[in-house]
Parts: sequence; C-alpha cells; structure tokens
Amino acid sequence: MKIVVIGGTGLIGSKLVGMLRDLDINAVPASPASGVNTLTGEGVADVLQGAAVVVDVSNSPSFEDEPVMNFFRTSTTNLLATEMAAGVNHHVALSVVGTQGLGEAGYFRAQIVQDELTEPSGIAYSIVHATQFFEFLRGIADAATDGDTVRVPDALIQPMASDDVAAAVCRAAVGEPVNGVVEVAGPEQFRFDELMEHWLKLNNDPRQVICDPHARYFGATLHERSLVPADGASLGTTRLDDWLAQSVPSA
Repeated sequence: MKIVVIGGTGLIGSKLVGMLRDLDINAVPASPASGVNTLTGEGVADVLQGAAVVVDVSNSPSFEDEPVMNFFRTSTTNLLATEMAAGVNHHVALSVVGTQGLGEAGYFRAQIVQDELTEPSGIAYSIVHATQFFEFLRGIADAATDGDTVRVPDALIQPMASDDVAAAVCRAAVGEPVNGVVEVAGPEQFRFDELMEHWLKLNNDPRQVICDPHARYFGATLHERSLVPADGASLGTTRLDDWLAQSVPSA
C-alpha cells in the first residue's frame, strides 16, 4: 500500500513516515523540498499516482491571518481535487483540539476551513485533532510574553509529545476512515499557568508567569476547557516530566 505524507519532512511528517515504513508500508514524503507544492499544485498529481491514502500534516509557512487562510484553503482544495482524480481511498488530516471554538484567531479560522473543505469532499476521511505539542511550549511562552512576564489565560491545557501525535496519525492512516474527528491528547492535564511555571523553571528561565483571565491564546479567548479534549479522547503515553528530562538540556 502506498501512503503519501504531505508535509512529510516536517516534525510530525518525518516521524510518521518512519513509523509507516516500520510497518512495511510504502510511505512517500512529499513537500516543496521534494518538488511537491500543494499551494501551487506542482508535482501533486505525480506523487499521488497509485496512492491509497493521503495524509496531510503540512502547515502554513506564515501564521498571519491572510496568508494562513490562503494556505489552508488553497492547499486543501488542490489536494482533495487531485486525490479525487487519482482515486485515493482515504484522506487523513491533522488539526487542533478545540479549533471550532477558537475562531477569533486567524490560524484557527484557517484550520476550521480545512475541516469544512474535507468533510463534503466525497473522499472517505479521518481528521485527527491533537492538543498542543510539548515541542511548542517555548513558542507558547514567547507568544504570551509581555516584558519579563508570561501572561496566560485561566484555562486547562493537556499537551502531548510529537511522537504520540505521529503515532495517532499513523493509526488513523492504516485504519478504516471514520468520516469524522478523532481527538488525541497527552496523559496529563494542567492549569495553563502551572505548566508554564514548571517549564520555565526547568529551563532556568527567569520570566514570571501571571494567570490573566483576559489573556488571549494567539489571539483567541479561552474558556476553561477550550484546549482539552472531550471524554473518550485517545491519550498518549509520554508524560511531560519524562519528555522534559530528555529534551530540556538541549532546548
């Protein structure tokens, strides 16, 4: 079976390709670096020839409102149309837990559009909604920094390791289409401020964390459970402290 991984050289895509190949699956990484550009359509038809499954874990190079919307709308439209012509049986896409409630922010509006384009495409599909990656904790802290403080919303967060994200997407890719959304999350739930304090302390980062009910998350207003999954989500196995023990020295 041939599975094409769009964004196959990125953080999740490269891990996914390795996992699929470990299962003796013909996993083909596709990205602009390999001559496949879903935004322009270049190389897409060629790489999809003979593919049974296409997994889209690509991401926009810009998170500004207009470019990110253009990326997800155009890329998803091009990809689905080419999949239909190529006879692809299963489309798998990676998105974010809570996306539907985060539409104030341009990035999440674009992710909503990705989901909305996928559902009526006529191709059997599975959408994997994952919580925030441990690998993005630094970026989350930096985005919330105001002077020497990190101002975060009063909300819960349930981050996960990228290895566990890739494993969840792998399960979706080799499984039957669910024609719906599957949620995946880390095994532990934290208060947002407590997580940031813990991460900064382990990194010897002097910034002070402030829990601010009015703070926004990349432009979106959060409620208590905006970033955590509903009951029944599949949980990863990697705990934060175990990941930090391996990752913080090189962070």
